[in-house]
Amino acid sequence: MIHSGTTVLLWFNAAGCGLLAGLFFTFSAFAMKALGRMEPSGGIAAMNSINETILRSLFMPLFWGTTLASLGLAAIALSGWNEPAAKSMLIGGLVYIFGMFVCTIAIEVPLNNELARVDPGSDAALPVWQRYQRRWTGWNHVRTLACLVACVLFIQALVERG
Repeated sequence: MIHSGTTVLLWFNAAGCGLLAGLFFTFSAFAMKALGRMEPSGGIAAMNSINETILRSLFMPLFWGTTLASLGLAAIALSGWNEPAAKSMLIGGLVYIFGMFVCTIAIEVPLNNELARVDPGSDAALPVWQRYQRRWTGWNHVRTLACLVACVLFIQALVERG
């Protein structure tokens, strides 16, 4: 039973990490550039709307589900270190937890909150928006890469497990 449960977690996380890597890649590759081409008040309003909408979307169950599954897979790997795929599961779980989850909670969410507090039409909006775009996008690159690496490692773990 544990073997099949681990397999289900690996499939879930491989797919979930792939989906989140794609979502974050979208922002890194072109969405933030498109928002940056708008007037600051419009870009801020659009990003704030995205940030509010994402909290009530399928993103949230996927965000929490993959994080919890990554913790579970890391724990399973540590408890069965000599089992096939333990190293891939542990590294994939840790990369995801620190590169996606911690980065989101510790850096991206505070930046989103700061952006939500600024009046888009005020003189203070432009420097906040410029700083936000630079920092948020830079850290989003980290999240994109972490999700992609974790996805590959979870697929590798599936292959190693046979």
